[in-house]
Amino acid sequence: MSETTVPVTTLASTSTSASISATSSLKTRGRGARISLGALQIVLGLFYAFASALPKLIAHPSAAEAFDKLGWGSTGMYLIGALELAGGLALLVPLLSSVAAVALGALMVGAFVVNVTVIHGPYVATPLILILPLALIAWARRNHTTELVRWMRRRA
Repeated sequence: MSETTVPVTTLASTSTSASISATSSLKTRGRGARISLGALQIVLGLFYAFASALPKLIAHPSAAEAFDKLGWGSTGMYLIGALELAGGLALLVPLLSSVAAVALGALMVGAFVVNVTVIHGPYVATPLILILPLALIAWARRNHTTELVRWMRRRA
């Protein structure tokens, strides 16, 4: 054998080991992404349940003042609080996570419009910032929406 030729068995074992390492790195990266996405869902779910919904549901003076300024009163405050609580809890349920992210995203669009047009407060950008991780969750968990639709069709 000359020095420039490589035995076929060496090439085959090299390509096999390269494909195995590439596959394992993809699995590792996919696992890390799933864990990060799950952690993001937990953080956002807890944020919506406690930091956003709870002040409205217990009629904290800051929340009551904001809703009085809007002219929505306590009914609007409790309704928005209940929607945020439901969405935050639904983010923690795998089958509902994508639908919850879309619903909370729509709620944040409304919050942004209200902040810009009526409240003019210092937290105008907060709903827009929250839309980004919600959109990521909705997109990454879109297969859960398909599963939910299939489940509902079977039940009907």
